[in-house]
Amino acid sequence: MDIVKESVQTIKGIGPKKARLLGKVGVYTLQDAIDYFPRDYEIHPGVTDIVDIRKGEFVSLSVKFQGRPQVLRKHKNMSILRWTAKDDTGSIVCVWFNQPYRANQYKVGVPYYIYGKAEFSYGGIQIHNPLVKEYVREIHNQCQIIPVYSLVEGLTQKDFKNLIGQALNRTEKGIEDELPSIVRERFKLADKGYSLYNIHFPKHQQALEWSRRRLVFEELFSIQMALYAIKEKFGTDNQGLIFQWDNKKMDKFIKDLPFALTGAQKRVVGEILEDLRKETPMNRLVYGDVGSGKTIVAAIALYAAVMAGYQGVLMAPTEILARQHYETLKTLLEGCGIHISLLIGGMDNKTKDQIKDNLSQGVVDVIIATHAVLQEDVQFNNLGLVITDEQHRFGVRQRATIAQKGNNDPHMLVMSATPIPRTLALIFYGDLDISLIDELPPGRKPVKTYHVPASMRNRIYGFIRKQTMLGYQTYMVCPLIEESDKIAVQSAVELYDELSSGPLKGLRLGLLHGKMNPEEKSCVMKKFEEGDIDVLISTTVIEVGVNVANANLMIIENADRFGLGQLHQLRGRVGRSNSQAYCILIADTKSSKAKERMDIMVRSNNGFEISQKDLELRGPGEFLGVRQHGLPEFKIANLIRDMDILKEVQTAAQWILELRDTGLKNSILEKAYNKFSHKLEEITLN
Repeated sequence: MDIVKESVQTIKGIGPKKARLLGKVGVYTLQDAIDYFPRDYEIHPGVTDIVDIRKGEFVSLSVKFQGRPQVLRKHKNMSILRWTAKDDTGSIVCVWFNQPYRANQYKVGVPYYIYGKAEFSYGGIQIHNPLVKEYVREIHNQCQIIPVYSLVEGLTQKDFKNLIGQALNRTEKGIEDELPSIVRERFKLADKGYSLYNIHFPKHQQALEWSRRRLVFEELFSIQMALYAIKEKFGTDNQGLIFQWDNKKMDKFIKDLPFALTGAQKRVVGEILEDLRKETPMNRLVYGDVGSGKTIVAAIALYAAVMAGYQGVLMAPTEILARQHYETLKTLLEGCGIHISLLIGGMDNKTKDQIKDNLSQGVVDVIIATHAVLQEDVQFNNLGLVITDEQHRFGVRQRATIAQKGNNDPHMLVMSATPIPRTLALIFYGDLDISLIDELPPGRKPVKTYHVPASMRNRIYGFIRKQTMLGYQTYMVCPLIEESDKIAVQSAVELYDELSSGPLKGLRLGLLHGKMNPEEKSCVMKKFEEGDIDVLISTTVIEVGVNVANANLMIIENADRFGLGQLHQLRGRVGRSNSQAYCILIADTKSSKAKERMDIMVRSNNGFEISQKDLELRGPGEFLGVRQHGLPEFKIANLIRDMDILKEVQTAAQWILELRDTGLKNSILEKAYNKFSHKLEEITLN
């Protein structure tokens, strides 16, 4: 049996009870123990003389305890132990709370090394709950770096240090170095064994930095190579398609669009059209903030595909968004003789069968669809271009499935308004070229955003009435659909009932939520789009893509319950015309972090800035929804802190892919695939 797979119970001092507690933090084997990295470190400086202590600083002292310790009992559940300790320059008092056993743990007149925070009280220096260790002369003037582990009740720091120390000794010769030697040498990375020992028990600061860099590099490199392996495994061996079209017709199509392209749109369109002319299949991601005009870019790409004699598909994450894309693209493309159809789950079977038949026979040029287009019975006649909108809603495997529906390897265009910071994009879209639409259409005004407490609701209702009188419409968004006893927030249904007969009585209110069937949702949205609803009370089903230019007011209830990226997406539903739009965040923020999140929304309209802040505040795990979406939780890497290492990893991954030694390259890809593929194939980012 591989020694690293042995149970933690083979370690001295770890019995069944402690093993159960370790299981709560995912530590079952020696490998798990070794990979349970410290969450922080305490830096113990060289020994200080008591006379030189300053108030509030953490100090390391070499002292001897004097006299008898005092144990004071405040009441039956509280004891305080006080013990004087001295060095050659002065004395301090060590104080322990509810630890009376300390009185028998140390000996008078024996030197000890102690560490703690110096406090000045009762006319002298005190250190509360100090760390006490046997004095070793060799470390008298050395800085010590002490690991700090995340604990579970019933386990101590000492338990973890004992477990990990023994596990490292036992497995010293059984730890496989997953990084190829050529990568270690080229990027000057420390050995695996050295790094594991010094990440847990650093000999000095430089050793800790070397070790952390090496282990972060390995983790990110493995994930990056796994993504490349998945792409290779699910990709096709078909030759790419070279699109050719009449340039005069293309120029006329662009010139006849309802409005002129922005400079950013022109740049991105140029990049896409250049890709489509190449034999290598396009694999491009277009980032564009809410309202930046990605749909027009998609329309031009689809027009190019049809002019070149191929079919195109645009896949959207929701039926609402698919219907909206269909209406927009129908207006833009049908006048050019292009046959466009819609395929969504909510259609009756007869209609779906007819559309599928037309698609397979080549009657349909462009299909707008939800994930329903991934089904096996959907076949294309000559698929040339695949566009996925809001890529974070689709997994890696799903993207590959749609690509495989072409006779040849179709061009892939991925669009997203979800501003995933560049740090994450480097990993998750490492196989894509990235284009950025960083310019809003002319005349668009930034949405004015306000954060207000719940006590201002009546003023908000007055503002809604005022906007309605001016001819504008309003969104009101709630986190929940129905009333919940567990979470004290208003639901959409409850709010709709309350406002209909109360503060907004007389206005035309609509209700939209995820539990409605597709026909009901479509009916409500159509009424709102046509101006027959003044105020649409909704859950987050309107988060992505919904575009009603006349809606200029967004009210978000309990805004502190949404992520920053989600708030920005919701705010993006207004401000789609040249009129001034407003977003009001209703939240009684009690924590400083919640207030900081609201402040960034008020201060900024830049989706990338907001998303980066969201990542900083929540951390990569929560930001990506690790548990919900299967992304491997990083054991040591921090995507905010480790940007420089991530860039090195990208360079290393590209270098490996270009190796002439295909045996080595395939071996590296296979190892990474086996380790991470089950976690990465269905990634969806939220």
